Order: sequence, then structure tokens, then C-alpha cells
Amino acid sequence: MFVLELTYPAAQDEGFTERRDALLDDHVLWVKSHFATGTFIASGRKEPRDGGIILAVGNDRVAITELTGTDPFAVAGICTYRVTEFYPNNVAPALNQYRQDPPA
Repeated sequence: MFVLELTYPAAQDEGFTERRDALLDDHVLWVKSHFATGTFIASGRKEPRDGGIILAVGNDRVAITELTGTDPFAVAGICTYRVTEFYPNNVAPALNQYRQDPPA
């Protein structure tokens, strides 16, 4: 599983909010498309609003990293992603399907 942390490095730049807002619908469609495939299981904006977090399911870090590069925000250069892989070996019962043991 992966935590995808989206950050807006230019959030304080003049005109940033307008650029972000102009791409927001495309970004939301991109996120929804990956929910539909089952790759994303949770997402939301951070507070303060300097980016967002996505939980992604998968075993291929390269593929997940490449996927972040297709986000319209990333394509436009207004965000960066930090990809953190982790093994959710302790989960609530409702999340048991996502449980993973770390490699030996």
C-alpha cells in the first residue's frame, strides 16, 4: 500500500489559487477514475490546504510513482508527490482486505 502526499510547492505564489482551481475538475476526475479501478481507496485535502493525501493499493512502487505523474496537477507543474510505501499489517476489521505482512 502507498501513501501519496501531494504538496503545492508554489502555494504562496501569486496566481497559484487560480491555476489550481482551473485544473481542479480535471484533478477530481483523475482521482475518481482511480477509485473506479480500485487503485485508490481514500483521498482528501490536507489542512492547512497545501496539498492532499491519497491511499493507493498496489505492489509496484514504480507503477504508482508513474501514476502520480499523470495527475493533471502534476502535469501542469503545480504539485509534487511524495510516495511512501508501507505494509498495513494492523488494520480495523473493515479494512482486513488491505492487510499486508511486511516481506521477511
